[in-house]
Amino acid sequence: MMLQRLVSKAGGHTKNSSSRLRFFSRQAQSIIEEPPAVPKMPPFDYSPTPYDGPSADEILRKRKEYLSPSMFHLYDKPLHLVDGKMQYLFDDKGRRYLDAFGGIATVCCGHCHPHVVEAIVNQTRRLQHSTILYLNNAIADFAEALANKMPGDLKVVFFTNSGTEANELALMMARLYTGCHDVISIRNAYHGNASGTMGSTAQRIWKFNLVQTGVHHAMNPDPYRGIFGSDGEKYARDVEDLIEYGTSGCVGAFISEAIQGVGGIVELAPGYLPAVYKSVKKAGGLCIADEVQAGFARTGSHFWGFESHGVVPDIVTMAKGIGNGIPLGAVVTTPEIAQVLTRRCYFNTFGGNPVCTAAGLAVLNVIEKEKLQENAFVVGSYLKDRLCSLKDKYEVIGDVRGKGLMLGVELVSDRELKTPAKDETLHVLNQLKDLGVVVGKGGIHGNVFRITPPLCFTKDDADFLVDAMDYAMSKM
Repeated sequence: MMLQRLVSKAGGHTKNSSSRLRFFSRQAQSIIEEPPAVPKMPPFDYSPTPYDGPSADEILRKRKEYLSPSMFHLYDKPLHLVDGKMQYLFDDKGRRYLDAFGGIATVCCGHCHPHVVEAIVNQTRRLQHSTILYLNNAIADFAEALANKMPGDLKVVFFTNSGTEANELALMMARLYTGCHDVISIRNAYHGNASGTMGSTAQRIWKFNLVQTGVHHAMNPDPYRGIFGSDGEKYARDVEDLIEYGTSGCVGAFISEAIQGVGGIVELAPGYLPAVYKSVKKAGGLCIADEVQAGFARTGSHFWGFESHGVVPDIVTMAKGIGNGIPLGAVVTTPEIAQVLTRRCYFNTFGGNPVCTAAGLAVLNVIEKEKLQENAFVVGSYLKDRLCSLKDKYEVIGDVRGKGLMLGVELVSDRELKTPAKDETLHVLNQLKDLGVVVGKGGIHGNVFRITPPLCFTKDDADFLVDAMDYAMSKM
C-alpha cells in the first residue's frame, strides 16, 4: 500500500497502479515508504561571467536556418550552455549543471582546466599555425610524450583532427601494409561516419546508403545481450568463420573499441580480444584498437582500454580526450607499418597544429600530476556500486556496466525479454536535466544512459548523480 501511495503521489492512477508497480523490484516494493528527497548539488566555488549574448530562441532560429538539418539535440528544450568549469556547466541564466557526459567522453581534465587553457593561450600568442613542413617543438614534444605512453613498438605518431580521420587513416594503412582489402569489425561498433569508417561502423542509424565494401561485421561479444553471455572465446569463433567463409583467408585488419561507446557502453566479453587477435594475425591482418572514447585513463584500471584485455595492437587510434575538447586526433603505430605512407605523399594541413598539440601535451601532464587515472578508478568504482544498488531498486534498470568513468545504465520495460525502454529513457533524461544533471544517451535502441564525465569527478558528484536518477525514477 505504501508503494501504491508513492505511485499515486507521482501522478499515477489507481487503475494503472498494478502496471506501475512493475517499475520497482520486489525488494524495493517491500522497503520504499517515502519518495527520495530532491537531491542537492555539491557546492562549487565558481561564479560564471554574466551572459549578455543572443537568447536561446535566437540561436535556435539561426541554427535551423543556417546549420545542417541533420543536427539534433538531446532534450525537449535544448540547453543553452555558455560557461564551463571543471566538472560543471552553466547556462545563459547562470544555472549550474553537473556534466556527467563530458562532451561525449571528450572533456577528460575538466572544462577550461587552467593548465590546458594556459598552454593553449601561450602557444596561440606565440604561433597559432604553421605547417609540418617547418620545425616546431610543440608537435615533436607531444609526439614523444604520447609514444612514451604506448606499449611495445608503438612509437610513430600521425596527428589528425578527429577520431573519424584517425580511423580512416588507420584502415588505409592496414590495407596498404597487408595488401588485403577485407576488414573485420564488430556489430554495434561506431568508428566514424566518413566513407571508409562508415563501412566499419555497424549500426544502421549511422549508415547512409552508400557503397561500403570489404567490411565483415562479426558477432558482438555483448555479455548482456549476446547469445553466449560472457564467454568471449565462443564469440571469437565467429571471426574465425568470417575469415574462413567470407574472405580469401587473408585480411587487412580487425578494428574494435575496448568498450563500445556510441553503442551503449558495451564491454567486450572476457577472453574475446586475445582470441580474435590471434586469429587475425594468423590470417595476416593487423589489429586496430579504437581508443577514441576508452583511452586517456578513462577506464581507470589502465591508461588505454585495450590494456585491460591483455593485448597489444598494431595500430592505435585516439581523439576526444586527447585534447580535452580541442579538435585533435592521432594514429600511433610501429616504424615498420608507418613506412607504407612513404609510398606516396601523405599530408594533413592541420594535423599537428601547434596550438592543438600544445593542448595535448598539457592534457597528458594534468592527467599525470593530478592522478586522474587513479581518480577515475576510485570514483568510477564507487559510482558503479551505487548505480548497481539503484538497479536493485528499480526493475526498469536492466543492466549497469562499464569501467572507471565510462559507465552505462540500460533501461528495459521487461527484464526477462530485455525490451528497450525508449520512452522511459527520454523521460528520465529530461528529468535529470531539470534536476541539474547532464548525461548522454546511446545504444542502437536509444535506451542507455552514457555516463562519461570529466575525470575530476568526485564522490559527492557521484552521489548527486545517483540521487538525481533515483528521484527521477521514483516520479515515473
